[in-house]
Amino acid sequence: MVHEKTGGDRLDSETVKSLAEASRTRPPLAGNARLVAIEGRSGAGKTTLAEALAAETGWPVFHMDDVYPGWTGLAASVDLLACWVVMPLLNGANPRWRRYDWVQGRLAEWRTASVTDGLIIEGSGCGAAEIRPYLSILVWIDAPDEVRYRRLDLRDDAEAYAPYRGIWAHQENVFYAAHTPWEYADVVIDGTAPHQPAQQG
Repeated sequence: MVHEKTGGDRLDSETVKSLAEASRTRPPLAGNARLVAIEGRSGAGKTTLAEALAAETGWPVFHMDDVYPGWTGLAASVDLLACWVVMPLLNGANPRWRRYDWVQGRLAEWRTASVTDGLIIEGSGCGAAEIRPYLSILVWIDAPDEVRYRRLDLRDDAEAYAPYRGIWAHQENVFYAAHTPWEYADVVIDGTAPHQPAQQG
């Protein structure tokens, strides 16, 4: 695998353009689709990078937040990602998943995404060992705890998230100890870049 390290104090346009170019040139491994997975701990900057990459490539973004079955659902989301996103693409169909409603605390409506060339997946869990064979590019965003914690404090849902931060961090510890996605990443990005607060996950 090609392993690149990008850094600095901001996520500049050249970083995004370089990642977009690499994404377009990698072979599709999920049917005819190129999957780009953006991994990292909560608050690392996954959503920000995914949205920037989507703007550059025109590819849709799939948020793992949509399929975590609640605050204890990180591990379970891997099978859901495989079933609702990867398998349909392998069979020439579009992803179709049932969104989790975080406000109501239950499953909500079914959603789909039209994928022609590529799909960007962001969120903890998308770099799982079971998913990696289908990824054209795996990105790991590395950010120190103090940076991530500061961002989590500024999130729009910070108050609702606060009681679950420890629970979620424990799940991340367990998941990352088992799957170590940074060891398999094609691109490692310095996540200290300033970014806007994101929702869940």
